Amino acid sequence: MIQFLLNQELRSEHALDPNLTVLNYLREHVGKSGTKEGCASGDCGACTVVVGELQTDDAGREHIRYRSLNSCLTFVSSLHGKQLISVEDLKHQGELHSVQKAMVECHGSQCGFCTPGFVMSLFALQKNSDAPDHAKAHEALAGNLCRCTGYRPILAAAEQSCCAKQPDQFDAREAETIARLKAIAPTDIGELNSGDKRCLVPLTVADLADLYDAYPQARLLAGGTDLALEVTQFHRTLPVMIYVGNVAEMKRIETFEDRIEIGAATALSDCYEALNAEYPDFGELLHRFASLQIRNQGTLGGNIGNASPIGDSPPLLIALGAQVVLCKGETRRTLNLEDYFIDYKVTARQESEFIEKIIVPRASVEQLFRAYKVSKRLDDDISAVCAAFNLRVENGVITDARMAFGGMAAIPKRAAHCEAVLLGQPFNNAVVERACAALAEDFTPLSDFRASKEYRLLSAQNLLRKYFIELQTPHIETRVTAYV
Repeated sequence: MIQFLLNQELRSEHALDPNLTVLNYLREHVGKSGTKEGCASGDCGACTVVVGELQTDDAGREHIRYRSLNSCLTFVSSLHGKQLISVEDLKHQGELHSVQKAMVECHGSQCGFCTPGFVMSLFALQKNSDAPDHAKAHEALAGNLCRCTGYRPILAAAEQSCCAKQPDQFDAREAETIARLKAIAPTDIGELNSGDKRCLVPLTVADLADLYDAYPQARLLAGGTDLALEVTQFHRTLPVMIYVGNVAEMKRIETFEDRIEIGAATALSDCYEALNAEYPDFGELLHRFASLQIRNQGTLGGNIGNASPIGDSPPLLIALGAQVVLCKGETRRTLNLEDYFIDYKVTARQESEFIEKIIVPRASVEQLFRAYKVSKRLDDDISAVCAAFNLRVENGVITDARMAFGGMAAIPKRAAHCEAVLLGQPFNNAVVERACAALAEDFTPLSDFRASKEYRLLSAQNLLRKYFIELQTPHIETRVTAYV
């Protein structure tokens, strides 16, 4: 059984189909049809809901963290122990919520189909903002698409609702909601079981290891932003899933003198602060990693485990010399991330083995790390080419070179020939040009709807040139650039 709050209503579910998304649960099982399906792939934001989760701050104070999610990509099992808020829950005692009023007063709704999603993103923004911030508003709304081109009044609604924020019914009930969430906090393995399909929800790494050993055919579910597409887009059935999002040990970020250890189930939005503090370019790339709804849900371990050749984080992590800790039963092994990827969607992971955490070396002053993403649009788009460069230059000579690319091969991969040309050479234009030519020996990219092979190779070469130029003239630096 799993338990969660639907606003303030306790829901206990056991026999639901684990393949059921929160979107369809709301619309088909509880009659809340305000949440809309626009794309069923996490691109449009029409299905945005907000999930509240009990948190404890550094001072030991308990509070509820509200986050926007794409309900079309969220399986119901991930709600275990949390609070789900949909657009119907905002109106209170016959009065619209302040974000709804702002949308009305600023004329932010046109055809209205996307409006519930915008309202929920604004609600999450208001809950997480103490003052109006133009950049935060854009970030919060980047995952919501309005085909009626109503962005200006919606941004005005964001400013109005955040600037004049007033306590609402959720603030008034916070103590009560905290008590109710503590009362349903999971204490044992949860489960949804429809007879022929099941999803198990462990709470510890040890439980996860035991379950995965017992069900090696199970699909591991973290954020589900990619796995859910198999259900919503390809109409496949997932007979057995194991949801790892309630394993607290795999959601920790620990900083040591020489490294950062990030649990594999840590949401990308939670990774931002730690990675941005060490590597600003990594932080910039995370801002362009899909939408806020996806970053609130997708995990660093999932982005690696998915083994996509166009995943944004692996090239950066490979260039930084990151490692993964793999767990199977009580056995753990540490593997260089570059050795984890073998072929397209093929990894070094063994049966019943899972990524427990990612180890990222801390930055040093000698490193010259930069990252660049080439995509057709700035926000919420997949890379055509992603490049990460990490050089050490001492007395004008390159003493270490790590360069990794995504979108250039069947796996995220280092540019070995390019690195060999650079190593031990002076860091000048002539050497860089030879290194650019060597990229043609490292990669034979494919053509697809995102880019041609010629465009990809030329882009990779130009990004290396850009990297060199920016290091010579840092005042013209523009990081994580998009080329249209």
